Amino acid sequence: MKSEEVQNTQNEVQNEEKTELVENTISSDNPQQITETLQPAPEVSEQKTQVPTDNQPKVSALSLSSIRAKKEMMEAQKGVVKEQVHFPTQAFTETEMLDFWFKYAQRLTDKGLMIMSSLLRISDPKLDGFKIIYELPNEGSKIDFEKEKGELLGYLRGHLHNHDITIEVIVNESVKSKVAFTAQDKFNRLNEINPNLEELRRMFDLDI
Repeated sequence: MKSEEVQNTQNEVQNEEKTELVENTISSDNPQQITETLQPAPEVSEQKTQVPTDNQPKVSALSLSSIRAKKEMMEAQKGVVKEQVHFPTQAFTETEMLDFWFKYAQRLTDKGLMIMSSLLRISDPKLDGFKIIYELPNEGSKIDFEKEKGELLGYLRGHLHNHDITIEVIVNESVKSKVAFTAQDKFNRLNEINPNLEELRRMFDLDI
């Protein structure tokens, strides 16, 4: 029994010596191993990959490929010939202009727009090339006319087939209103400008 206890004691002493030897070896001969063991693992940076769409790789807005693509697109646009739209500029007479002028005035009357309708009947518009010159008695009537002039201009351009028509309004205080409400009045005003109308009316026995 005593021999076994002695043997166990010797074994414990040997084990303690071996453990101490290992610890001394690690601390003295290979200090880097401990340092590397204690250091955290390096972080792995995550790289984002761009997924191409429609078989075309995505290009940064500031990349050379993007700049080159924009330049090529601008060059291609320079080569595109824009289609030019040519509006009609058919010739017309003053009588034809007056006819549609009065028709437009009557159209406004039928709609109950009496202010503009009356302004259109104050005087006879004159034709100078493709420019219509219209005189009104005061500045107030000119302002009211200018507000509605756009629709009148579009109507005349369309019916006379000429998009070069313009309207110039002149204030003339000596202008006297020549408002015509009946068909006879309208015919008389047209006949003042073109006396041949009366001859045509008689020739074909036309009613007014």
